[in-house]
Order: sequence, then structure tokens, then C-alpha cells
Amino acid sequence: MTVTAAGVAYADPVLDALARDLDGALWTLCRGEASGKPQYAAELHPGRQKTAMDSLLCAGCKRPADRDDRGMLWVVPLLDSTGEANWTSVRTAIPPMCRACGDSAPLACPVLRRGHATLRVREAEPIGVRGTLYPRPGEPGTPQPDTLVLHGSRDMPFVIARQAVRELRRTTVVALAAALP
Repeated sequence: MTVTAAGVAYADPVLDALARDLDGALWTLCRGEASGKPQYAAELHPGRQKTAMDSLLCAGCKRPADRDDRGMLWVVPLLDSTGEANWTSVRTAIPPMCRACGDSAPLACPVLRRGHATLRVREAEPIGVRGTLYPRPGEPGTPQPDTLVLHGSRDMPFVIARQAVRELRRTTVVALAAALP
């Protein structure tokens, strides 16, 4: 990997080209295929997460997300410890879910077991990526992991993305669930 005034790039130009999306964002390269059931103890495979977010598919089974007249199904961690939150503009890297995975994920995922919200969402705009932000050449600092970089930001050329992020709007709260034992 190299960092130039133009941004970050993989040293191999072929790999660099393959790792960029249509917006020019550079994505983390991972070995192996994103296959099988997700392992909820670890972060979702970057390729699987990006595909699910781009195509609005369930990351658990790769089927289309469940939809009804209230919108698409999303199951996300609670925003705060009480469950009282403003759910009108939630930024998330968690893809939508099909009905079956929406029912089972809170039992399998350690983060959702700590409390979650079941939402129906009418708008889910792609707003950016989460990844490692590298300092520009000559600037002090170290790479900043887990940084949200919005589309159109001057920082976008300096991030290696791991997750696509959407902002959920026109949201209906279906249920709030406290921590599970």
C-alpha cells in the first residue's frame, strides 16, 4: 500500500483497480470467498457487507430484504442504554434483513443480544464508508481505524473502506428489545 498526495493505493495497480468501487473508494482486500453463514462474533466480511448494502440484500442469507407497506426491515443495536432515541436519521453499517434472519439474528449476534430495535425504513441513502483513514503525506498522525468518511469528503481518497454506511430515514419503530440473557 502507498500513500501519495492523491490518496491511498495498493502497490499492485491491478489489485488497486479491482479493489475500487464505482465511486473510486478503495476497499479492503480479503482472501477467500464470502460464503456460508455469517459468524456473528466477528465483523461481517467486507465484500459480503458491501454487496448486501449496495443491493439491499440480507447479509445472513443473501436474499432480498423483507419489505412491507412500512418499508424495509432493519434490526440494529439500540442507540443508547435506555432504548429512548431519535430513530429518524440513524447511520448504520448493518445491512437490512429478510424476515427469517430478522427473527434469528438477535439470538445469534452478541451485539444485538445487548439490545436492539426492529425498524421499518422507507429511505436508506448511501452516505459513506467506514474504514481506516490514513494521514496525508507530510501530516502528523497515525492511521485512524473505524472512521466514518462521507461521500464527497476530501478524506475519501485517503480511506481504505471496510463497510458501506447508509442513513436510515422515514423510519417506523416496530419493536425495541432489551438485553437478552
